[in-house]
Formats: sequence, C-alpha cells, structure tokens
Amino acid sequence: MVVETEVLRYWQWLFGTEQTWGGALSQLAIVVVAVSLMALLVGFLVAAVRYGPLAAGDMTYRVVVHGLSELSKIASRRVYALARLAIQESLRRRVLVTLIVFLVILLFASWFLGIDNPQPARLYLIFVMNATSYLSVLIALFLSAFSLPADIKNKTIHTIVTKPVRASEILLGRMVGFTVIGTMLLAVMGIASYVFVLRSLSHSHQVDVHSLIDEVDSDSGQVIGKTGRTTKNNFHRHGFSIDSDAEDDPQTDAASGHWHVLQREDAQTAPRYIVSPPYGMFEARVPVYGKLRFLDRQGKPAPRGISVGKEWKYRSFIDGGTQAVAIWTFGEPGHPVTAADYPKGLPLELIIRVFRSYKGDIERGIFGSIVVKNPRVDSVTGTQRASKMELFTAKDAYIDTKMIPRELTDSAGQSIDLFDDLVHNGQVEIWIQCVDRSQYFGVAQADAYLRADDGTFWRNFFKAFAGIWIQMVLVISIGVMCSTFLSGPVAMLFTMSIMVLGFFRDFIMKVAMQDAEGGGPIESLVRIVTQKNMVTAFEPSAGITIVEAMDSVLLVLMRGLANVIPDFRSLSTVDYVSEGFDIPANLVSQHLTVCFAYVVGMFIVGYFFFRTREVAK
Repeated sequence: MVVETEVLRYWQWLFGTEQTWGGALSQLAIVVVAVSLMALLVGFLVAAVRYGPLAAGDMTYRVVVHGLSELSKIASRRVYALARLAIQESLRRRVLVTLIVFLVILLFASWFLGIDNPQPARLYLIFVMNATSYLSVLIALFLSAFSLPADIKNKTIHTIVTKPVRASEILLGRMVGFTVIGTMLLAVMGIASYVFVLRSLSHSHQVDVHSLIDEVDSDSGQVIGKTGRTTKNNFHRHGFSIDSDAEDDPQTDAASGHWHVLQREDAQTAPRYIVSPPYGMFEARVPVYGKLRFLDRQGKPAPRGISVGKEWKYRSFIDGGTQAVAIWTFGEPGHPVTAADYPKGLPLELIIRVFRSYKGDIERGIFGSIVVKNPRVDSVTGTQRASKMELFTAKDAYIDTKMIPRELTDSAGQSIDLFDDLVHNGQVEIWIQCVDRSQYFGVAQADAYLRADDGTFWRNFFKAFAGIWIQMVLVISIGVMCSTFLSGPVAMLFTMSIMVLGFFRDFIMKVAMQDAEGGGPIESLVRIVTQKNMVTAFEPSAGITIVEAMDSVLLVLMRGLANVIPDFRSLSTVDYVSEGFDIPANLVSQHLTVCFAYVVGMFIVGYFFFRTREVAK
C-alpha cells in the first residue's frame, strides 16, 4: 500500500507543528472565510441580474447584518421537523430501490469476480466498497441537487416558508434529512457487503492422504515428519510440512493471500489433521514505520536512490551488485524498539518493487540481502556492530514477512542478542541491498515496517465505510448549496464538477505550483499542438511571453481553486482495507474534521445564496 505522506497525530495535524505553524485549523478557517466572501459576491451578482443592483445591494446588506443573528437562533425542533420531511420526500422518491439494485449486484457478483485471482480478498473488498461508494454518492447527488429546485418550481416551498421557520433551518433540515436517509442505506450496504465477502471467500480443505511423504533425516535415517498438500478448493491448494516433534499445530504454505492451520486430532491408529478455515486473508496490520536513507553505489550518503526512468517518483531504486543500500532506522523518539514490545524478535515486513534491466531467469526472483545493524558507530573501530548477512528472494510488489529473532550471529559467527547488542537508545537499523548485478530494488519509506499487534478486521472494514459516508455527506452539502441558486440539472452538473475536480485536486495543485512538467495549461496546449516534448524549453519569442503571462493568471486561479475544493481522493480509505492495513484513528479523525468544516462552509454559502431568492425573504 502506498503511504506517500505520514499520518500525523490529530492534534499535531489540527494545530500544526514547529515546521507547519497553524496546522489544518487555520487553513480550514481561511477557506471558510474566503468561500463565504466569495458567496456574498456571487450572491450579489445573481441578485443584481434578477432584481437590479440596488435591490441586490439591499438584499446583500440585510443578509450580512441579520445573517449571524439568524444563524445563532436555529431551533433544533424545527430542524428535526424539516429533516423528517426530507426523509419522507426521499422515501417517496423510492430511494430504497438503491438497496434492491445493490443486493442484485451482490447476488450476481460472484459470477464475474474470479476466486482464482492471486489476491481474491483484495478483489472482493475493492469491488464491494467501490460499488457502495458509487451508489451512495449517486443517490446523494440526486437527492440534494433536485430537492429544493423541485420544491421551488412546484411552489410547494411556499407551504414551508409561510410557517415560522428560517432559511437556515430549511437548508440544515434538508442536509440532516438526506444525511440520515443516506446513512441508513449505507449501513445496510455495509452489513450486506461484509457478509457477502466473508461467505464468498470462506472455505477449507482436506489433507490429501495420497500426497503424504515421509521426511527422513539424512544422518540417522529416522522419519522426522511428513510433507504433503491439501486437496484443491477455490482453485488452489496448499503445501505443508509436519514435524513429528513439534508441539504447535503446523501451518500450510501461503496461497491466494492466506494460509490454514492443521489442527491435530489423536486417533486410535495415527494422528489425524483437520484443515482450519483461512487465516491471513482479512487482516488489519498496524505498521510502525521507520526513517529511510540511502547510500549510493560507492557507499556514500545520498538523498535518494537512482531513477530507472519511471515517471512516478514515489520510489527510488538501488542498483544491485554495488554498495548501494536502503537503510531504515526504527525507533523514533518516544517510540523506542524494546524487548517488552517485541519479545520474540522484530516482525519485519518488506514491499520491494523489482526492476529488471535484463530478463534473466524470469521464474526466480531477484536476490537481496538483509543486515541488522547498531546505529552507534564504534569510536575505536569506526564500524557498526551488525548481524550476519542473510539472503532472501524479492518478489515484485509482494509483502515479504520476516521475523528477525533475538538470537543472531555476527559475520564472525559469534552469538549476539538483538536488543543487547544491536539496539542503541531504542533504535535499530535495517540494511537492504540488491545482490544481483544490473538489477534494481525500488523502495520508499513506507515499504518497510515493523508489524505491531493487528487490529480487528470488522472494525477496520467499517472504518473504511466511514470514509464513504464522509464523501456522501460532502456531496449532500455541496448539492444542497448548489440547489439554492441553480436549477436541478445545473446544480447536479455543478456538484459533479466539484467532485471530479476534487478527485484530481493533487494534480491541479501540482500544476498550479509549477511542479508538473510541461508548464501551465496554455503552454501544455501549445506543446500538444506543436508536438514538442514536456522538458524541452521554448525559444524566447513574443508568443511565448504572452503564453507565460496568460498561464501566470490561470495558475493563480488554479491555486485558489485547489485550496477551496475538497480532496475527495484522500478521503477514501479503501486501499487500507484491501491491502490489509489498519486505518489509523488519527486519519479518521482528520477526515471527520475536514468533513465538518466543509459542511459548515457549504451551509453558510448556501444560506447566503438562498437569502437572495425571493422565496427565502
């Protein structure tokens, strides 16, 4: 799973650190104020077109003078009554049909989702969560965008505004009502999805008695165990090895992203083994990340590895057969690596991308080495104490689990203790090298981590649905806001536009900050027309000067737009669940705070727009 930015603790994220003064709170406050002022300006312009500039100025003045007073007098009883009307309206529009559609999709999904996939759990989880996300956002879009314009068009809104209710309560009641009905639909979808995934992938095997082979000790000639395999089920089977002297139940080899436990049952003739349900298919890893640094091919410190020509620069590469090393230091201040936390050793997991400069034997992986080192450099020898180099085979984009035991040996063959000899001040270093010459390992900081205690999968599953709920609430608030001054179809298209821009917010910001190759939008268009590549500079000319001047204006507008629109892509936590990682509580709290800030902002903007309409006076 890709973790491009570190998940900060909630209070650090909210109030900032020494490096990021102000934090998210100041940024969200600036966005709310900026959008509110923009709403006043747009509301004035819309009212000026409808009623003339003088009347528009009077409306805007009254909104500003009386707005804060009215917003502070919102009555929960009236909001509840209006929310109940919104729920009844949604039911009359047959939103429950969405559940029928979703259940039909689940009913026939197994026909098209292949359980012969190498990672069937990942495939099923991505499918159910994306299907839920699309349906919930779609129903939120239609309800929020068409409700208020339809009432205004049919003049049914007059039966409400003639009652002692305020414009703010009308908007808040609709937001709350649509959120309640959407939450009910999402809860049913979540429970149905959870049951569907578990039942579809739950399976077991039996021991294939014809595959059992005695394992004989080469020195004594005695039988020390058995090897064999399970029967085939769900398009796969597992191999296993049974040690006669082992006290614990043996595990099968991993296949299709999971394994089984062979549970021993003593029979009268010989022990018999029952294959358990799958393990490792639905996980919620809690990773402890370290800090990554590099040594280049001469063994000198480098800020990054080398580039192999890939456009995505998240990972950099170390070349094989050289002194190039990727070094992770675990045990940041306040979170030391201790024997109390890891009594059996360090549970290390690696995700390495393999880049081949030549094909070679495609059936085998690329050899790498792993060494555990003490961060402290000995003042006499000028070296670090280290464990003996261990070789491993790297498989591309595969989570390789390694347990670094407490009892290790150094390069001289002497026994050393992991925590006594290699951990210094709670820190330890893991050195990874690529052994095969002219081959490359691609790594990023989050590609190596210590695996702490796992979280609970069902909680993690529904935390991901909380992310879908946040996206749905944002769509509802944006749709209701747009519906206060636009017709239904236009409000729907405007809301969809904000959603699409929100999914590409990072790219828009990258272009606006001139971090993207190819220049600004006008310059990129010129490059496309003239078939000029992205990195070659233009010859100085009057035309290029005009293009750059136009781009400078557009880039300012793009920067302002990117700072205002919500980042819908970052609110999704589907990848966490599908890849088997626990969703941090800090991340959920951050997303809920962002959602609340945008809902407040959309409510204020919608109120300003709604008050400029004749019906809301």
